[in-house]
Amino acid sequence: MSLLAILQSFLLIAGALMFCIGSLGLIRFPDTYTRIHALTKADNLGLGLIVLALILNVESVALALKLLLIWGLVMIASALSGHLVAWEADEQCIPLCQPSETERHLESEDE
Repeated sequence: MSLLAILQSFLLIAGALMFCIGSLGLIRFPDTYTRIHALTKADNLGLGLIVLALILNVESVALALKLLLIWGLVMIASALSGHLVAWEADEQCIPLCQPSETERHLESEDE
């Protein structure tokens, strides 16, 4: 395997792992706002890594620019949709998750 193929494999695997981590955050985090944050950040980074891996293998600048354009549009759409979901959650008065007694106790020990 060439160094380029190894780098592409690493970037593709890292991108896929970021998608998995974002999905895990969607399941594990306690409230709507942290779920949105985990999903949008991890998915944008995962897609960026995958696009970078694909750009390393393109033969024309036009195709590389198209891939970057797709990534940019997805980032804009992700930010807007995350903002709209958070705005609607705020409008419906969905509360933030409050720290548990254990977390409050740990915070008081740190001070």
